[in-house]
Formats: sequence, structure tokens, C-alpha cells
Amino acid sequence: MLPLLLVSMDVSVLYFAIPYISQDLEPSATQQLWILDMYGFVLAGLLIMMGALGDRIGRRTLVLAGAAVFGAASVAAAYAHSAEVLIAVRALLGVGGAALMPATLALIRTLFRDERERGRAVTIWTAVMTTGVSLGPVVSGLLLEHFWWGSVFLINLPAMLLLITLVPFLVPESTSGGRGRFDLLSAALSLGALLPVIHGIKEWARHGYAPLPVAGIGTGLVLGLVFVRRQRRLDHPMIDLRLLGRRAFGGPVLANLLAMFATVGMAVFFTQYLQSVLGLSPLTAALWSLVPAVGVAVMAPTGAALARRTDRAYVMCGGFLVSACGFLWLSRVGTGSPLWFTLTGGAVYAGGLVASMTLANELALGAAPPERAGSSAAVLEAGQELGGALGMAVLGSVGAAVYSRDMSAALPAGVPEADAVRETLGGAAAVAAELPAATADAVLATAREAFTHGMGIAAVGAAVVMACAGVFSAGLLRGAGTTDSAQASPPAAERRRTPLVRP
Repeated sequence: MLPLLLVSMDVSVLYFAIPYISQDLEPSATQQLWILDMYGFVLAGLLIMMGALGDRIGRRTLVLAGAAVFGAASVAAAYAHSAEVLIAVRALLGVGGAALMPATLALIRTLFRDERERGRAVTIWTAVMTTGVSLGPVVSGLLLEHFWWGSVFLINLPAMLLLITLVPFLVPESTSGGRGRFDLLSAALSLGALLPVIHGIKEWARHGYAPLPVAGIGTGLVLGLVFVRRQRRLDHPMIDLRLLGRRAFGGPVLANLLAMFATVGMAVFFTQYLQSVLGLSPLTAALWSLVPAVGVAVMAPTGAALARRTDRAYVMCGGFLVSACGFLWLSRVGTGSPLWFTLTGGAVYAGGLVASMTLANELALGAAPPERAGSSAAVLEAGQELGGALGMAVLGSVGAAVYSRDMSAALPAGVPEADAVRETLGGAAAVAAELPAATADAVLATAREAFTHGMGIAAVGAAVVMACAGVFSAGLLRGAGTTDSAQASPPAAERRRTPLVRP
């Protein structure tokens, strides 16, 4: 739990620190974006490689190495003297995070052989991961009220030192044994496939269509195809493609991808609504955004308890349908809606999603052979990263399109810099700050209405995706935990006959 909490917090911990970093290091606009994004890009790109590496050298060893890298990079980031150094160190933080995340989930697979205990452990793992992302801005805001911006990185150091000290005594080593040499070319191909695809999708979502992001996505897809073809030919592949074809593993990977599609896609709107429409300060908005964690605290253990009495597929379906109801609730939010109404919708969709994701993680881990726990966990997490990028692109584009259409139809005539006003709510606020009071109020009111309308349409889109995920779970994953898990680790004779799954 300890490394997972800090790794997930680092995704969002810079949201409040960026203004202070900009004042101190004076990065360009492009450098500022890379300071924010570099950690997530490297983390996503290295997950599969690190998962396979942990299977070979040992998951505990990888946790210790990742903690050392993460701690050292945190110190270097805190005292970075230029934007270039901070970007490079954020990349190093991504390397450490990529080593830690799949190793923690893989250790759960190997430490908890009892299905019920493993279910509880995965429930806690999923809750900690989602809570960490929400806690990042809150911790950052509290630290920045008393210390300089480097403190948001130094908070990692005591935890990592504690981890390095205690793990050798508390956690047994776990490796696959006899897995052959680590394939560097496959590692390079996995990085080359994931990194440009995720980067291209996020750039497309942020700036709209441009040739370079599209070319990056195309390049990543081609390299992904080469990677898959290479895995089919290797005696010791980095990813067991036959495992992906099993319902009990491939199904949860897809379910988690859809869950993160909706989660990340709506998070952008949710945060901006609290700050730019309701006018809350960043720290106040971050504190209020923790309220949906109540839904997670109720639904995650409830889902796990129900899964012990009935088929996981039906419970996952129920969780996705609950989240669809939460998104439909948010589609009714307006500029004058009370805060409790918005937060209730957030709690409902968050609780349903985490309940489903917990069971998906548990189902996939149970289906994965223990010797492939690291690479299996990495595939699961890489799917989540890809789903988040797709959600940001698709739902973000839907909301942006609705906003631009509404603003074009309703913007008062004669407003200067109309293009910036029509593009984003932030652009409208910046232009309104330079206008006379009456005109500024009209522009802001129109922009807030348009943004809220776009958020509502995006929420309907997320609800449709969640309903489809629920139907998929009930229809295709029914009985998967019992029928497919028995096939997860074939007998030794079969493994000798089939190079794809030979240990």
C-alpha cells in the first residue's frame, strides 16, 4: 500500500505546485506541459517491461530497486535548478513508479493464495490507488501553504526509506524462475508502442487534431503489431498472448479499460466545474473532491462481499450500472445546482466503478499463473492507462465540441478575442477579466452554461459506455472465474508442448 499510494499521488501532486515552479524555474509553455506529463508518460510506457522484469529478477527485488530510484529522483526533483532538469527527473520518477506498481499487484497474487484473502487485498489495493490520485492535490495544497514547492517531492523520501528498510524483513521474494533471458528488443518495442499512442491521444485531446500526434499514434500502433508478432515467435515471451485470449483475464483487462475511460474522461470536467463554474478555490475544490471517496468506501467492500455469494460477473455488471446512474445524475447538473447534488453524483459513479474494477483486478489476478504475475499485472495497468487517455480524448472532445457550438450561438456580439472565448472556459475567463463588468458577467455566464452543457453530454456518453461494460460483464464473464481459472496454469506436459506459455 505504501509505494502504491505515493506513486498514484505523484500523478496529480503538481496541480497546485505548477504556479510556484513556473515562478522559480521560468519554464516555457511546452516545458510546463512536459513537467506535468512526463511522469505519467514514462510510467505508462514502462509498465509491461517492468512487469516482465519483475517476473525474472524477483518482485521484491524490483520493489526495492523502484523505491530506491523513486526516493533518489524525489530528492533531485525537489532541488532541481532548471526546467530541463525537472523534466528529466520526472522521467526518472516514472521509471521508479513503473517498477513499483506492477510489482505490488504481482506480490498480492503470489502472497495471497487463498481466494478470499486475495479478494480483500485487491479491494484495498484498488481503493489505495484511486484514493492516491485524489489525495495528490490536497497534500500538495497543504504543503504549499507552509513550504516551498520542492516539499511535494520530499514527502516521498521518508516513505521510501521506510519501505527499503522493512520490505526485506516483511515480504518474501517471489520470482517465476527459469524464464530465460530478458528480451531487450521486446522491451523497446513495448515502450515504443505505448508511449507514442498515449502521448498522441492526450495531445489530440488537449489541442485538437494535428499531424504530429496522429503520426505518433500510427507509429505506436505499427510498433505494437510488431511487438505482438514477436511475442508469438518467442519461446519466452514478455506477454502470454494466450492468457489475453482467456475470458477470465482478457475480459477484466477490457472492463478496466472501459472503467478508466469514464473515470479519467469525467475527472477533467468534474475538477473544472468545481473551480471555474462554482468558483471554489483549488484547495477547497480538492478537499470537496474527496467526498466521492465515501461512495468508494461503501461500494468496494460491498461488491467484494456480494461476489462471495454470487457470480462476480453479475456484481461487476451491477457496479457498472450503478456508475452509469451516477453519470446520468451528473448529466442533470446545472450552473445553479447545489454542491451536494454534484458530489452525490460523483460518489455514486465512483463507488460503482471502483467496485467493478476491484472485482476485475481480482478475477484477472486469479486467472494469471503465479509465474507470470508481474507481466499480467503490468498488462492490466497498461490497459488502465490507455483507457484513461482514450477517455480524456473522446469525452473531452465531446464536451469541447458542445461548448464551442453553444458559445458560437450565444456569444454576445462585439466581444474581443472571440476565438479564445469559444475555445475553452479558461479562455473565456481570461478574456472576461479585461472586459467591462456587465459584458464580463454576460460572457462568463454564457461560458459556464456552455461548459456545464458539455459536461452533461459527456456524462451521458460515459453512462452509455458503462452500460455497455455492464452488459459485457454479465454476458461474457459469467462463470469465467471458475471455468477459465482452471486453465490459467496448464499442466507441465502442456507447457512443454506449447512454447507460448512454457515457464
